[in-house]
Amino acid sequence: MRKETNRSHNADEGVKRVSEARPAINPWVVALTVTIATFMELLDTSIANVSLPYIAGGLGRSFDEVTWILTTYLVANAVVLPMSAWLSRVFGRKNYYMACVALFTVTSFFCGIAPTLGVMLMARVLQGIGGGGLAPVEQAILVDTFPPAKRASAFALYTIAIVTAPAIGPVLGGWITDNYNWRWVFFINIPVGILSLLLTNRFVHDPASFAEERKSVRVNGKLNVDGIGIALIGVGSAALEVLLDRGQIEDWFGSTFICWMAFLGITCLSVAVWWELHTRDPIIDFRLLKVRNFAIANVFYFVFGVGLFASTTMIPQILQSLYGYRAIDAGLVLGPGAFVITCLAPVGAQLVQRGIIKPKNLLFGAILTVGYSFLHYSSFTLQTDYRHYALARALQGLGYAFFFVPLSVIAYSQLSPAQNNKASSLTNFFRNWGGSFGIALVTAMSERRQDFHQDRMAANLTSSSNGLREAIQATAAYLQQHGYAAADSMAAATARYYDQLYAQTRMLAFMDCFRMMAWLTLIAAPLILLSANLRPGAKAPEGGH
Repeated sequence: MRKETNRSHNADEGVKRVSEARPAINPWVVALTVTIATFMELLDTSIANVSLPYIAGGLGRSFDEVTWILTTYLVANAVVLPMSAWLSRVFGRKNYYMACVALFTVTSFFCGIAPTLGVMLMARVLQGIGGGGLAPVEQAILVDTFPPAKRASAFALYTIAIVTAPAIGPVLGGWITDNYNWRWVFFINIPVGILSLLLTNRFVHDPASFAEERKSVRVNGKLNVDGIGIALIGVGSAALEVLLDRGQIEDWFGSTFICWMAFLGITCLSVAVWWELHTRDPIIDFRLLKVRNFAIANVFYFVFGVGLFASTTMIPQILQSLYGYRAIDAGLVLGPGAFVITCLAPVGAQLVQRGIIKPKNLLFGAILTVGYSFLHYSSFTLQTDYRHYALARALQGLGYAFFFVPLSVIAYSQLSPAQNNKASSLTNFFRNWGGSFGIALVTAMSERRQDFHQDRMAANLTSSSNGLREAIQATAAYLQQHGYAAADSMAAATARYYDQLYAQTRMLAFMDCFRMMAWLTLIAAPLILLSANLRPGAKAPEGGH
């Protein structure tokens, strides 16, 4: 027993001596290093979307089949993400982070050379496993690298990465696919991944305090594995992600498969919450949600995910399907929002760090701005031009520029350094599920609301409507004058008015989605006023609250 104690003491002294001997590294070098891989991973969540038709042609499969390329990645990502805190304690944060980057990079190569859909799906699963650990580990590294007084600036950099990467993805993916080959959508990850590995190996190190945290995963020298928690969270997260991603394709609860996914997901995750609250060293520490500021912050991480990913998915769809934009042109509409965030997120960080404005007041104003931007979108029509869409996205970007920094400061304000690692998994867990829920919600709602508006319009535009009949006849006569046969001109004229009906009802459905997102955001806003006040730069509590 005495020998074990001496060995432990000597190991701690060794870690301390290594830490003291290691030259100080500028925290911004560490921040930029870990942001590279996270940006790459978040880019990959959306870059392949516009390339799916080309991938389907290249692999000789149907479009519905290749959509599993997106689903498998998201499922693997969702399973690994909540476990990243535990895995980083088992292997060491730096080792785990580098393993994730290496796996993501290698599997990107196999995605690019995949000869069949089966190989592609296997590579995407492994790629999702690698990518799932990057964002939460980066966030934990930033929290530990920067003192509380400087954290807001680090979170500004993180904000730029997590907001701009999904927006740039469709633009970059469309440009690569149009000018080169869809396989380069995956190959571009390889040099970025190699650069990230080299920089991480050189500049990133586990803090001395992390050695103490790693001891908690071992009991009497043996690894303490929460096998039941891993199984419940893994199966539940996978089932729920399949439900959200495939629900609209499979007709939601009209499908037996989707019903089973819903039952499995809800049951496993419900039991997982109970189990994790009663086990000594849980995979996900839900007990952290007893901390008021952290619990409130996670509500807004979820709201943030819903609004950002739902709008980033919807806007290109609207512009491509209703305005005839190319994929790259539709993606450029998202550019002004990313530009505003890049310019103003550091300003928000300085406002918080210097104590010019309280974090919760800045966050409250940001939430109201985001909510208003969604209401502004909901007033658009089929005559709205590029300038109005770009300005609306810039307004949304203005809100998000001042959203994430104060939110992150509030989230970690009442936590001890020992809790930061577990907290980063939870915050990314809620953000990720917010994004999946938001995309599924607007996909389903836009279809349902279009059916609703089409039924209402069709009820008022029957074939016996004099105005409609006269308009169709006038259009048919015009087409006959330009070479159409009588029968063909009538069919073409009728189809033209049906297309107009479709476009109008589709537009109304999308505007309903924006209104729903606006009210979801605005209703949540007052909750931030319940958070406890904090002094920026105050020392974190040693034991948490």
